[in-house]
Formats: sequence, C-alpha cells, structure tokens
Amino acid sequence: MKIFNAKQIYEADKFTIEKQQITSEQLMERAAIQIFNWMHSRLQGAQTKIILFCGIGNNGGDGLVLARHLKDHDYNIEVFVVNYSEHRSKDFLINLDRIKNKGIWPNFLNEESELPVIGRDDIIVDAIFGIGLNRVPDTWVVRLMQRLNGSNAFILSIDMPSGLFMEAGLPNTEAVIKANYVLTFQVPKLVFFLPETGKYMDHWEILDIGLDQEFLFRMNSKYELIGKNEVLSMYLPRKKYSHKGSYGHSLIVGGSFGKIGAVILAAKGSMLAGSGLVTAYVPKCGYLPLQTAFPEAMVVTDNEEAEISKIDFGILPSVIGIGVGIGTTATTIKAFSEFLKGNKLPLVIDADGLNILSKNHDLLKEMPPQTVLTPHPKELERILGNWADDFDKLKKAKEFSEKYDCILVIKGANTMTIYKDMGYINTTGNPGMATGGSGDVLTGVITGLIAQGYSPLNAAIFGVYIHGKAADIAVEKCGFQALIASGILDNIGQAYLDLFQVSEPNAAAGERE
Repeated sequence: MKIFNAKQIYEADKFTIEKQQITSEQLMERAAIQIFNWMHSRLQGAQTKIILFCGIGNNGGDGLVLARHLKDHDYNIEVFVVNYSEHRSKDFLINLDRIKNKGIWPNFLNEESELPVIGRDDIIVDAIFGIGLNRVPDTWVVRLMQRLNGSNAFILSIDMPSGLFMEAGLPNTEAVIKANYVLTFQVPKLVFFLPETGKYMDHWEILDIGLDQEFLFRMNSKYELIGKNEVLSMYLPRKKYSHKGSYGHSLIVGGSFGKIGAVILAAKGSMLAGSGLVTAYVPKCGYLPLQTAFPEAMVVTDNEEAEISKIDFGILPSVIGIGVGIGTTATTIKAFSEFLKGNKLPLVIDADGLNILSKNHDLLKEMPPQTVLTPHPKELERILGNWADDFDKLKKAKEFSEKYDCILVIKGANTMTIYKDMGYINTTGNPGMATGGSGDVLTGVITGLIAQGYSPLNAAIFGVYIHGKAADIAVEKCGFQALIASGILDNIGQAYLDLFQVSEPNAAAGERE
C-alpha cells in the first residue's frame, strides 16, 4: 500500500472531484458519512455525550458534517468551533450554515474563552487540524489540546491527530492531540509509523472515501506499507526437483567468548528461512556449543580460542551474515577490515559489525553493492550521526543508502527498510520483540533469503515481515514479556504458512500497544 504526502492527497482529491463530477463539498459529505457509519455501528444510539471540536478548515468541515448526521440520529452532541483564524474554508462555511439550519448552534472558542468542561465518560471528536497544518498552533489552542488530553475521555481524531505535521517533526510535543483512535481517509500517513509521532495514537483505521483508484495506483510514492499482499508477490516457491544445493549456502561469521549464542540464533534463522546449507565461522570456543545446539549447521573455527582473528573459511558461500556477537577487540577489527576489503560476496552486517563500521568510515566504501545493514536506533545513530527529528533521520538514511549503495533496515516498532530514495514500512511485529537475540534472528533470516536467490532488497523486506509475523504468532501463546528470540525461531514456519491462509476482511487497521 502506497503512502502519499499531503500534496499528493490533495491531487487525488482534485482528480476524483473532476472525474466523478462531484463537488469538494460532496466529497467531504462522503468522508464524514463514513466516519458516522463507523461510530453508529459501535454506539448503536447510546446517549453518551459526544463533544466535537472543529477547526475552521476542511478537517473542521468534516466534523460539522459528522455533527449533522449524529444529530439526525438523536445522539447527544455538543459542537465547539476552534476559531483560530479569520480564514475559513468554503466547505467549512457551507456546513456551518447547514448545522445551524438543523438547530445546532456551535460554541465559538477563541483565546479569551473559558476552556470547556469534559467528563471522563464523554467522547471527544478531534476535527481541529488536518493534513495541511504546517505551524505550531497558537498558545490558547495548545491549552485546549492539553485540556482534551487530560480529560481521560475517549478521543477520536479525524484523518490524523490534530497538531501533527504531515512532513515535519514536532517543535512542540505539548501541541498534539493524543488520540485513542484515528479514522484516516483512503491511505495511512507516514507520521503513523515514526517513533516520535506514532505514539500520539493508539489505533488507526483507514476509511475508503472513494478516491480514484486508478489515479492512486499510477501515482508514485516514496514510502510503501508492507503487508501480506506485498510480500506474497516476492515469495519464491520451491520446485519439486530440487535439492539442498538449490537453495544456497549461508555463512554466519561472528561470536566471541560468552557471545556464541548470537551465532546460534542467526544460523538457525538462516536455515529456518530456507537456506539449503548453513555454516558458522566462530572462535574455537564456539565449536562445541554450535555442534550441540544446532547439529544441522556446519562449523568452521578461527585459530583463536575466544575471538575472531582472521576470517578464512575455506568454502564458497552464497552470502555472508557477519557481526553478531563478534566483539570489537583490536584483533577482530583488523580481521573484519581485511575481510571487507577482499570480499565480493553479498553481505548482511549487524551488531558489532556495524559498530566497527561506525568507527572506521573508510570501510563503508569497501562494502559490495546492496549490502544489507540492520541497525537498531543507537547503532544507526553511530553510523549516521545525530538527527533533528525522524524526518531528518529518514533524509540522512536515504542519503547514506544512495552514497554507499546499501540497504538500511532501521529496526523499531515499525521496522523500515530504506534503499536509496524509497522506504518500506513493515506492519508485523510487537513490543515483545524488544528482547536480546531478536536482531540476531533477523540477520539470519535475511541472510538465508539472499542465499535462496531473493534480491538483497526483497530479502530485507520479506525477512522483516516474516520475522515480525513469527513474533506475532508467538506472543499469542506466551505474551509480550515472555517472548524470547528462540520463540521467534520456533514460529518462522508458522509465519510462512500464514502467507497462504485467507485473511478475514480488514479495514487496514493499525495499532500501537
């Protein structure tokens, strides 16, 4: 599913209006009816008080249309117009007259108004600002937002929580509505998936308002939301007349004294992802643990007992995953550097491999094309440097990917894969994955997919999805707190099976725990 910026959404609105020969006000009516239907199907006429806060733009117009339909169905409503400007949209004014004709007289709020009293059992509809906001709201509007957030009432935001910018970070974190639920029109917004902004909503759901599908399909976007349908198109089925050599040979290089478990997790991840053969290259201290814990893998050892001193494996693998548990001793850094300068095979680099790169930037140019890097936030910061906000982080990540022709897998609540100017946002995964070893499994999964013939980019996107889905299946049995990396491994097979199970009809909802 494509994710569009504000300009593209406005273009889709305009195209739809012209093609379907409707007015912008009729499109607003259509959008607000969808919100009403969503609410009515859940409230079923309940007399809970619904307080609508409407701005004076088109988002506020949506709120006024919603108020009219709620009133027509005898809901207990109260409407406030947040009068933050003298400039009002045409469709807002049309619908302001309509609600007055229905006998609904809104309360106009300005900087001199007393803030309204809200009960914790009330429902708040936030229709103050929409996707066009590009400045911090006035101080009195911020106070109103803080009153709404502090009311403990249920907050439903229309299209996006008021105060969020579509394409910029937050200069004032107090000037944002914290929504329990967001009903967004046609497509999700990028801010739903970024750590600094996604936390301002618990759940979101897409409402189809009938924007022209052909136009949306043809329009390019810089970000794509990755779900089951998207990864199914990447899936490479197995052929009947094949053998273990048909599915590649993964080599996992890593480990040091006390950190051999990382290699075991990554090696298992590679084979469970489907790699035909897996070899681990480890210090001598890792030989017995690997042979015992993972008999399906082959093991080659370094000459040193407790660290990697020279990466000389004597085989020809299809792909190499390197860095898990490897450490950052001077000896290992030297071995890593020499390996990187002589290697031409596809690479996945994680953990201490990333930390070595962050301190030796001259090595970045030695990476083969489309090397996959899998940093967590701190590792990413060490590589990219500081960023001002999440949008600046993405800008720097894309520039880095372009400069070094590499793929960045930015791990987090919505892991994002960056390749040059494109971003791919994953929809699977959960907070239980915040546990030691989870990233090692992901490194192995991506390595195993490249071994089978997936392109590095598809391996990263597909691997992140399968890894997260395995964790989602696991937490259904153990809960977030008890999920460990081995639990993710145990459910990779189920994640594959889930690809071919028919899903229940879904309105493309998302949530944050």
